[in-house]
Amino acid sequence: MTVRVRIAPSPTGNLHIGTARTAVFNWLFARHTGGTFILRVEDTDLERSKPEYTENIQSGLQWLGLNWDEGPFFQTQRLDHYRQAIQQLLDQGLAYRCYCTSEELEQMREAQKANNQAPRYDNRHRNLSPEQEAAFLAEGRQAVIRFRIDDDRQIVWQDQIRGQMVWQGSDLGGDMVIARTPEKAEDGFGQPLYNLAVVVDDIDMAITHVIRGEDHIANTAKQILLYEALGSAVPTFAHTPLILNQEGKKLSKRDGVTSIDDFRAMGFLPQAIANYMCLLGWTPPDSTQEIFTLAEAAEQFSLERVNKAGAKFDWQKLDWINSQYLHSLPTAELVPLLIPQWQGAGYAIDLEKDGAWLASLAGLIAPSLTRLTDAVAESKLLFGDRLDLQEDGAKQLAVEGAKAVLEAALAFSQSTPELTLDEAKGEINRLTKELGLKKGVVMKSLRAGLMGTVQGPDLLQSWLLLHQKGWATPRLTQAIAQG
Repeated sequence: MTVRVRIAPSPTGNLHIGTARTAVFNWLFARHTGGTFILRVEDTDLERSKPEYTENIQSGLQWLGLNWDEGPFFQTQRLDHYRQAIQQLLDQGLAYRCYCTSEELEQMREAQKANNQAPRYDNRHRNLSPEQEAAFLAEGRQAVIRFRIDDDRQIVWQDQIRGQMVWQGSDLGGDMVIARTPEKAEDGFGQPLYNLAVVVDDIDMAITHVIRGEDHIANTAKQILLYEALGSAVPTFAHTPLILNQEGKKLSKRDGVTSIDDFRAMGFLPQAIANYMCLLGWTPPDSTQEIFTLAEAAEQFSLERVNKAGAKFDWQKLDWINSQYLHSLPTAELVPLLIPQWQGAGYAIDLEKDGAWLASLAGLIAPSLTRLTDAVAESKLLFGDRLDLQEDGAKQLAVEGAKAVLEAALAFSQSTPELTLDEAKGEINRLTKELGLKKGVVMKSLRAGLMGTVQGPDLLQSWLLLHQKGWATPRLTQAIAQG
């Protein structure tokens, strides 16, 4: 058997981290087994589905490295398939037309609530006579299509993550609506609903394994009945744990971020997000291994090692993983990722002239980066000819000998067109000796004069970068005037 799995998002919002994690598990399983990974867009919710969300989902999956083998397939392009299946169920007597009004259904729910009963459809239109149907039609009522569910039926499946699952038909809320009322009476029935459409899609696309979140378990029980009614083999199911916040509740927008776009904007790398999502519910054979590519994870992936318990989202772990990827990136790959951060902060960059300078800057700040967005703060002291003198810098400039250090450094800077690292080191050693100052005083004073504070990246590398851009001289001049 060739494994065929799918990710089937609804384009009613941007790509959610829960959907992305489900996509990761499906992709890993397909790659591990040599199977096929399919993208299907479940866009039958016409009011909420939007093209921009479809584009966001596809671009987000591609950004994460989750390339699909078939698709994307769109449910709105497959309506004839659903209509044929609905008609088949009607012809076989496995589905029927229900003419209940919304008011009647609300009265039913209120009565059940008053009697402390779980809300469910009481199947009142299951066996209407032709005369009764004619009477409803004469009133102008339109029917939904309901699928018959036997209350006495026991639905059993072997879940690849949770073991044997058992559901009673009586717990599924009565006969299930599989199609809305038609927009036009002559249409016969209206828009197909999720449970029917997903089953028809899975049958047509020969899906062998359905890997999805545990919030779909109740749907699975209903869908198994539909697979059987349509004469199809039932796929193997695996229900993954939910992603939880630190309070143990389902991760939601209230927790700050949920979409992949949010994580991207916060400066996370796609390979770090993908790596971390592998660990949200799956344990590698070597439980101490935390850094791996998707391809490496696929070699080891199995559904048996996916946990049942919810996976708590850990920001510190994600930050650490992201930092590991950032620190391992070659400078040539890091610079293009940092340029948008610098440009977004309004830093002056000439892409035609500053290539080598930006590479040096990236190499200087790279060890301090946890997220790409950190580049803004880490580089702030190294952009521009204006000195932003901080309190600690001003205090250092008031130290005895500081002004002499800056005046000597300014003269040196003005007389040295192209500064090298060795020349910078030599100048600091010369000033220490000639001015009779401690080396720490010389370096702190020079740092304050160049960057406005005694804290910051490596002094010598910073001096070189500022000198190369012609910013060292005006900064030192300003520091001397303010000191």
